[in-house]
Amino acid sequence: MNESTKEPKDDLKFEALFQRGSELLHRGKVNDAVPVLQQAHALDPEHFDAALNLSGAYILTKKFKQAARLLEWLRDQAPNNVMVWTNLGAAYLGNPVLARDEEQLQAIAAFKEALAIDPIAPNVAYNIGLIYRDRREYESAISWFEQAVKANPHDKDAQNLIKKLRDMNGRS
Repeated sequence: MNESTKEPKDDLKFEALFQRGSELLHRGKVNDAVPVLQQAHALDPEHFDAALNLSGAYILTKKFKQAARLLEWLRDQAPNNVMVWTNLGAAYLGNPVLARDEEQLQAIAAFKEALAIDPIAPNVAYNIGLIYRDRREYESAISWFEQAVKANPHDKDAQNLIKKLRDMNGRS
């Protein structure tokens, strides 16, 4: 649908839905945000921020495949958007406990793309470290947690995991 065929009331309805859904999402009311953002996205499927917010809501509600489909479209629209790559990594990984090798590798690749755009993108190196820890590739995990600490020197979780993994490696 191009701009000339859109009704002004559709624009107003979209804007109200987008604002409401975004507000719910930011307030942590993710289950309430999803249907509102879905309606907004249906009214304007080309709206980047509405699609990005909906993808985030899908991730938070564990609808990883739906999130990945949206994010792959967003990636093609904005290949240099760090948030798209970060969310795509999360969507590909899905539930870390259940993630298969292929999903882990897809997630790592997407997270690395995010870091190529922004080397200190929040939580990205940490998330890669978690994947390598889960893969029992402890040296790689330590390296990524160290990168997370460089990006955020106050990251106590990454610091604790570095110590724990080094202690484990010292015993094995």
